[in-house]
Amino acid sequence: MFNKLALKIGLLFFLVILIIEIILFYILYTNLVADRVEEVMGDLLARGNTHRDVLEENYTTTTLEHVAIMESESDFIAVITDENGKVIISSDPVEPEMKTVIEHTDYDEIPQEGAILKSNWSEEKYVSTDSPLTFNETHSGHVFMFAESDSIERIIDHLSHKFWLVGLFTLLLTVITVFILSRVITQPVLRMKKATEQLSRGNHNVELYTHRKDELGDLATSITLLSQDLERLKNERNEFLGSISHELRTPLTYMKGYTDIISRKEISTTDRNRYIKIIQEETEHLADLIKNLFELAKIDHNEFAITKERVVFSALIETVLARIRPALNEKKIELFFHCPDNLVVMADPERIQQVILNILDNAIKYTPEKGHITMEVIQNKNEILTTISDTGEGIPEKDIPFIFDRLYRSEKSRSRVSGGSGLGLTIAKEIVELHGGNIGVESTLGKGTVFVISLKKENVNE
Repeated sequence: MFNKLALKIGLLFFLVILIIEIILFYILYTNLVADRVEEVMGDLLARGNTHRDVLEENYTTTTLEHVAIMESESDFIAVITDENGKVIISSDPVEPEMKTVIEHTDYDEIPQEGAILKSNWSEEKYVSTDSPLTFNETHSGHVFMFAESDSIERIIDHLSHKFWLVGLFTLLLTVITVFILSRVITQPVLRMKKATEQLSRGNHNVELYTHRKDELGDLATSITLLSQDLERLKNERNEFLGSISHELRTPLTYMKGYTDIISRKEISTTDRNRYIKIIQEETEHLADLIKNLFELAKIDHNEFAITKERVVFSALIETVLARIRPALNEKKIELFFHCPDNLVVMADPERIQQVILNILDNAIKYTPEKGHITMEVIQNKNEILTTISDTGEGIPEKDIPFIFDRLYRSEKSRSRVSGGSGLGLTIAKEIVELHGGNIGVESTLGKGTVFVISLKKENVNE
């Protein structure tokens, strides 16, 4: 239960808000209590000053009695003394606590406007003030005003009661607010959790609300994109496995079939040799496919390394041309080649040969007899461009974006005639990109195809 994110966030919010509320309530309560006590003491002093002013204008027995009678009907006690502290009259009996205050008052320290003597209501039975009487600028007596501390306590208790009610209401409101907020915050996270659980079970068709303009919206978008990528990878994997299964099964079927045929006694020597040649071709095709699969596995695991060195580019290409010349002669294809003699590049010679050989091999396969292939290498300030064009069949426009995909063939119906594993261009693209370059293609059906390899020009003197 305590591992739930909503509960953790809710408790955290609740504790933070509760601490803030306690601090604010304490400050507010303390200030209100202080204000109320100050208000009571101010009223008490003002009341004493009023009596003092009346007595200074008309100091008679009648006035003294009038003050005493008036205060006897109030919650306050008035005690009027002479200049030595002797009680002249009081509105209520003078209790020992009052006498103590009167006797211990330093009259010389009391200003003309009066003073608060006792205001510690929580420890004293009475709070009190002193308003001095002056006749002809002579100190002639005092008007002491007393109020029971219980009256202030009742005010404070009433205030505390209201604070408790407000506090409980605020606490309830806080709990409700925190619950709603925690649910609002955690609901998107819970939906994402369910979505990731579906992804882990192989269900990649997840939908999340991605229109939020915050981090949760970014996370939802990332999960949605991840689900789409996983679905795409799943489809590609299934298609790849299906294609690999077909590519492996086909040569094995050929080899098994022709092996059964040549094992027959009635087969002629000519046919036997022809079938053996077919078996050899299928064996080479199978070996080539397995080699390419190992290359792709290295690429997928980032183990496909290249080792760059200084290479004379024209010599590297001449090595490739020497390997394909028998195939060119067999189909009477004319090859035009141009490359600067002094062009030196930083590259992995074996891998670059593999790229060029693959493209030229495809060009030979799809170029009719007596066609021609042109290969030209040029350099500019930043890159080296190798262009290989042919007068072959061309590639359908709809297939061009996919020719670098694994096991993709634009000519599926003639795959066995044309040969190849369908992985060569995929590996070629990876090799070029590992060199920091790129490879592109343009093609027109019935006219031919142009491959352009771009390699970044590097400092060969390093």
